Amino acid sequence: MGVRTGADYLARLRDLRPTIMIDGETVTENIVDHPAFAGAVRSYAALYDMQHAPEHRDTLTYTSPTSGERVGTSFLVPQNEGDLIKRREAATIWARSSAGMLGRTGDYLNSALTALSQAGPWFDEVDPAFGRNVQEYYTYARENDILTTHTLIPPQINRQVAHSAQAGGQVTLQVVKEDDNGITVRGARMLATIGPFADEILVFPSTVLKGRAEDERYSFAFAIPNDTPGMRYLCRKSLYNGGGRFNEPLASRFEEMDAVVIFDDVMVPWERVFMLGNPEKSNGFYNDTGATPLMTHQVGARTTAKTEFYAGLLLEMADAIGIDQFSHIQEDLAEVLIAAELGRAALRASEADGHLNQYGFFQPRWQTLNAARNWYPRISQRWPEIVRKFGASGLMALPDERDVYEGVAAQDVSTYLQSKSRDGVERVKLFRLAFDAAVSAFAGRQNLYEYYFFGDPIRMASAYVDSVDTASLRARVDELLDAGTS
Repeated sequence: MGVRTGADYLARLRDLRPTIMIDGETVTENIVDHPAFAGAVRSYAALYDMQHAPEHRDTLTYTSPTSGERVGTSFLVPQNEGDLIKRREAATIWARSSAGMLGRTGDYLNSALTALSQAGPWFDEVDPAFGRNVQEYYTYARENDILTTHTLIPPQINRQVAHSAQAGGQVTLQVVKEDDNGITVRGARMLATIGPFADEILVFPSTVLKGRAEDERYSFAFAIPNDTPGMRYLCRKSLYNGGGRFNEPLASRFEEMDAVVIFDDVMVPWERVFMLGNPEKSNGFYNDTGATPLMTHQVGARTTAKTEFYAGLLLEMADAIGIDQFSHIQEDLAEVLIAAELGRAALRASEADGHLNQYGFFQPRWQTLNAARNWYPRISQRWPEIVRKFGASGLMALPDERDVYEGVAAQDVSTYLQSKSRDGVERVKLFRLAFDAAVSAFAGRQNLYEYYFFGDPIRMASAYVDSVDTASLRARVDELLDAGTS
């Protein structure tokens, strides 16, 4: 099949029958047209169409080594720096089309599957069948261009105890049966972003298991179709309020749904199981296979595109209301522009300093990406703050689209809401975009999402310090001290 079109993606969604609970109703069909999902679904369909556009085809796709069809670049196994550059350029094209607001585009988990597919020797240490299953699933995903969601963590019940002890151990997803057909799982997981309109779900290890015997039933990795019997999505409320693209320019298109996934004795065939009953291996599922660097490389491309969007938005706002020459405004603009430049630099450094890892694929330099992923969640909280500073009360006085274009209010908008460089309509449109990027519920979820994307930033910082080889840095201090006493 090769790369899908948007129409292919929509047709596939119409054929699926997932169980989705949202706003007091259970939805099993017409996902494509449901108001909570329709905007994001169309945005994802547009991404698939971009793969066929003449100006993007050579970057977003490559020739499959097995079928000869064009397949997505996010499945490309990098063999050199050039392949990493192509992967980054492809991720950037998709990310810029959504201003970096779509955090779960297919290239993210495709990157994980690509790395995992090469780590056969690592899986062999537990069971060669698991490595074969991963390889075959990767090929299936690549050749059919499927969109996956994933889920990692258990619901928050009592953070003082281990996952296996949450509510007596009955809440966290666990294996309750094994037989000749496969495994049966029961429990719940979070946080399946885009779950309702994905093709399949990857249930991957939570990576915080203690390695005890009682943790074995919580140790697994597998993939199943989104409408597998016994599985259902419990969604949060949509952050799109139905205001259309004028009033909600971001939420109307890029509102990715998040959901708790409930597994009510779901059977997983053996050929879809990638890991089972090994807590220590489950904890190393990403880092030991090279999946984390490849996934973080994609994330870096997206977050850099998002920073670029905020830089452009702030420049337009400053120009519109004539504050662009004030020194304190230029200081803020410089902060965002510098961050965008540093994001691009980190990506290039990780590619230039990449290496062939033990599994034979060219891995971007993890130390560089690890520093970037610790830096971005904190610095990105500044972008909406600066937008609010620039817009101030102007963000509070934004009429509805109907008042902008219709009736007696239209003339008032033209007269009283104009700006230095924009007429009233264009100024309101710009500030509506700023509101959705910095003030709305959609903006709040984006902030939360970015801050905890890779986990608790405090724990991440501690892990980062532990991962850095600091011996040479400390030795330089000692050398300086010794030189001063001789």
